[in-house]
Amino acid sequence: MKIPIMLRIAVLVVATTGFYAYVGQMVPQKEVQPPEEIVLKSDLSQAEMAKVGREIMEGKGLCLTCHTIGKTAGPFRFPDLANVDVRAKTRKPGYTDVDYFAESMYDPNAFIVPGFNPGMPTINKPPIGLTDQEILCVIAYLQTLGGSTTVTLQTKHSFNGGQKGAQ
Repeated sequence: MKIPIMLRIAVLVVATTGFYAYVGQMVPQKEVQPPEEIVLKSDLSQAEMAKVGREIMEGKGLCLTCHTIGKTAGPFRFPDLANVDVRAKTRKPGYTDVDYFAESMYDPNAFIVPGFNPGMPTINKPPIGLTDQEILCVIAYLQTLGGSTTVTLQTKHSFNGGQKGAQ
């Protein structure tokens, strides 16, 4: 008995479609939502700022897309942030850790860590668009990575109306 060619093609199409539908259902599906809006109270403590800063880094700031914290083996796309506060205080002469962190976010190409390529986006502009207060919270968290938090939501630096070296 000879099976018509059109029937063979139809069976092949149905079998192929069924196979890919089956395989497609085996792949885990993840629904991606925009990051939750973070409302900052004007009286956040330094510990609360650091906690919010971590949330921003994991979410809206997209920092941990490229940076790692405590990863000991590379390759690294951007510098690992473990003990970053210790390095920030000595990275550029005349800069405090706050100055260095602020410059790294507002003008990321001003200083490129040796061994890495430029590529970090300007954090206060789209598509990320962090506010000055959110950036201060991120700085508060970064200070906890090898140091202690000194910033508050009233801290001024050269990118938010203050002067370099002032806290």
